[in-house]
Amino acid sequence: MCGIVGAVANRNVVSTLIEGLSRLEYRGYDSAGVAVLSSGAIERVRAVGRVSNMTEKANAVHLSGQVGIGHTRWATHGGVTESNAHPHVSKGEIAVVHNGIIENHDEQRTRLKALGYDFTSQTDTEVIAHLIHYYHAQGLNLLTATKKAVAELTGAFAISVISTKEPEHMVTARLGCPLLIGLGEGENFIASDVSAVLSVTRKVIYLEDGDVADIRRDGVTIFDKHDAEVTRKIHLSDVSLASLELGPYAHFMQKEIHEQPRALTDTIEALIDDNNFSPALFGDKGGEVLKQADSILILAAGTSYYAALTAKYWLESIAKIPTNVEIASEYRYRDSVPNPRQLIVTISQSGETLDTMEALKHAKSLGQHLTLAICNVQESAIPRASALVFYTRAGAEIGVASTKAFTTQLVALFTLAATLAKLRGLLSEALEQEFLTALRQLAGSVQHALNLEPQIREWAKRFADKEHALFLGRGIHYPIALEGALKLKEISYIHAEAYPAGELKHGPLALVDNNMPVVVIAPNDVLLEKVKSNMQEVNARGGELFVFADADSHFTESEGVHVIRTPRHVGVLSPILHTIPVQMLAYHAALLKGTDVDKPRNLAKSVTVE
Repeated sequence: MCGIVGAVANRNVVSTLIEGLSRLEYRGYDSAGVAVLSSGAIERVRAVGRVSNMTEKANAVHLSGQVGIGHTRWATHGGVTESNAHPHVSKGEIAVVHNGIIENHDEQRTRLKALGYDFTSQTDTEVIAHLIHYYHAQGLNLLTATKKAVAELTGAFAISVISTKEPEHMVTARLGCPLLIGLGEGENFIASDVSAVLSVTRKVIYLEDGDVADIRRDGVTIFDKHDAEVTRKIHLSDVSLASLELGPYAHFMQKEIHEQPRALTDTIEALIDDNNFSPALFGDKGGEVLKQADSILILAAGTSYYAALTAKYWLESIAKIPTNVEIASEYRYRDSVPNPRQLIVTISQSGETLDTMEALKHAKSLGQHLTLAICNVQESAIPRASALVFYTRAGAEIGVASTKAFTTQLVALFTLAATLAKLRGLLSEALEQEFLTALRQLAGSVQHALNLEPQIREWAKRFADKEHALFLGRGIHYPIALEGALKLKEISYIHAEAYPAGELKHGPLALVDNNMPVVVIAPNDVLLEKVKSNMQEVNARGGELFVFADADSHFTESEGVHVIRTPRHVGVLSPILHTIPVQMLAYHAALLKGTDVDKPRNLAKSVTVE
């Protein structure tokens, strides 16, 4: 939920740190700070709010240093104040930045207070700074002091540490939270995300759980959880700087909505090239693992959970395989009945969602080792912990409210359903080609849906002054109603709920009046007439209906009934197409309300805390 960047070089690294933090701001934007080693002292600048606020202060004091660390915060322990902003400093000698949660911070705080340490913040992070300082003051070098300190921490963390007594390097460590090393020429970097270092290097090393690394100008040394020196693979990032820029768009969310035809095409590319649904799409052991599965459990959180709910319909109707879907944070805290032949599917845009990672670990601890990760970030934690992986190719997604990551997840899950059906002898050659044709045409259909934006913008004017909204869907489109409601409340702060349309008469209908707009997902499928009946229930009570329908669904606009039609019904992939209008409705309603579309209050992109 926070962003970390660090640098060791023979030049002033402040501009590099600030640029890196600007690219990481989607991970947290409550406060930001930078600390550098300068003339034997730690010089620190912190500010509440956006990175730009901190940048102004850094420029005003001409902050300069060749070794430094920076941080952008999403508040967990302690309020949004400058004293709680990172980096945290101990005795003027140790500075630390931290992403994650230290679960035993109260115990450590009590211990450190008894040892004479004063605390100036409410954060769990300050415990780390004082603990490292304590061991460093005992005569241990910075690397050894950090190793000893992190061994006493419980929880999840990624940290980077600098010391006035050892100004030539920094030490970094990770457990459960992402951290990478960027390799330069005579300079090296650390960051939470590759986007923070792309302007200086494309060569990166992804640290693994338990790793501690010594970062110097002329090289890096990495120690694993057993304190053995190890060599980690060097990756050449294929993320482009252009993908991290707004270009002609006003917001990243708008850009990412409009990038969906390209993202879907890129994700589908391997399928189209091979012209078949092959287990190899999920890894070298795809056939071996998938053939063993007699059921499926999907674990996910947030938007990914709604993708999973959609997938349940595909998996059970196409592959005829029993499928359950659980919220990751709930699954690992209940007694479940493990089945070693159940395929555990985890979905995470970032590959580092802590709840989902911990749910995967829990499933494996129960003896469930048939695992598949669906993820958008190469070499992230969840794919590395899974037997199989399907990487979506959405590209960088900066907006906090997920758009293209969601629709590409749906493509991945549909691919899984078709592949399992084929392995189980349930997918005829004719049906396989029908599905492949539908996938080939999907990007074009999505582009047509994007062309509805002017009409949706007009609808948004009717939402901007509302406090509540209701979304309805039936069958496989009910999860799309859930996703639409989530998008609206995430970025416009309009309270929105979603229900299966058939449930309307069992309670939610009591809320309907002329002040609550009701959005209906109404494709031309077997449930269309049922949906029309549910709409009549709303209309009869004075509710105003906003209906997303297909071109051939024969809806008629009337008083209190507004209809926007997608160009045509796209069959089995209809949920993907109907996602586009609800994304645009949320975006334009938020614009009219004047909220921060890309960085909504209280939220961050990568949820690496529990």
